[in-house]
Amino acid sequence: MIVLGADTHKRSHTIAAVSAPAGELVGEQTVQVGAKGFAALVLWARELGSERVWALEDCRHVSGSFERFLIERGERVVRLTTKLMADSRRRARGRGKSDSIDAIAVARAALREGLDALPAAQLQGPELDLRLLVDHRERLVRQRVALNNTLQWHLHDLWPELQLPGSSLFYGTWGPRVARRLARAEQTMRVRIARDELRRIRELSHTITALEAEIAQLVAQIAPHLLAEPGLGPLTAAKLVGEIAGVGRFASDAKLARAAGVAPIPVSSGNTNRHRLDRGGNRQINATIHRIAVTRLRCHAETQDYIARKRAEGKSTKEAIRCLKRHLARRIWHLLQPPHPGQGTPPPPSIS
Repeated sequence: MIVLGADTHKRSHTIAAVSAPAGELVGEQTVQVGAKGFAALVLWARELGSERVWALEDCRHVSGSFERFLIERGERVVRLTTKLMADSRRRARGRGKSDSIDAIAVARAALREGLDALPAAQLQGPELDLRLLVDHRERLVRQRVALNNTLQWHLHDLWPELQLPGSSLFYGTWGPRVARRLARAEQTMRVRIARDELRRIRELSHTITALEAEIAQLVAQIAPHLLAEPGLGPLTAAKLVGEIAGVGRFASDAKLARAAGVAPIPVSSGNTNRHRLDRGGNRQINATIHRIAVTRLRCHAETQDYIARKRAEGKSTKEAIRCLKRHLARRIWHLLQPPHPGQGTPPPPSIS
């Protein structure tokens, strides 16, 4: 078995081939990004052995074209998170940094973690479209917040007595009222800038609203079962579907939980038997599951009973929520499973 670790960059990719399970370096190649360079890498890799796995650090835009090229040609590809690689580089014996050192570190990290334990890469379908829409909306929301902060200070400088709720200019009647007041004021440079910022905020709000409607429609087609769950609205469900990028990449709910960083890590020794928080994994999935847990704890009776039972067992509230997040990862994995012909989607496990 040959493991090919890749250090990907915008202009070039460096590949290091190591043998399994020893991790001994077999060969290295550096090529320019593009179909010609990718094809040369595949030919070189096939000469090394018939059994091979490509290990790519999940750098999205940088590694995406190479990943798709490999999968389309029948190559097996697994992904390593950037956080996992950061930890691996800190623990590496070799000092220094280069493309070759990083490529070897990727391959050896894949061997250390276990090739079957890592999420497999696959060609992106509608999940990619959903993730792109969610990411685009989040960028626009950040721009709107930044504009709103600046505009609020301009308005305070113009009219200190004016009291505006934090997001009042995004919706409702406050925006038109402030616009009319700015239009009647003396057109100083500050007023002109404030009017321009208010106009851009209103344009962004219209775009964000349209994106939210499109996201809701798309997630209803891809994962309708998620929308029926307490604590999951269209935006939360879309975030999950886009970041998981196909639940088929995970052979079990345990692998999804590990990839999301919600599976506890054992730290037992001697007579001490305990687990600690996993700070690795996909932090976007982790944060989304945490929001679901907190929302369900506030308004879902079954979840409240579950947390109460965990508290009765001697766990703190934080520890009980960690248990809940692990259960939610299992439930989400079941809900995203494709339906079986004639049977439908199997019912997910309930909280117990």
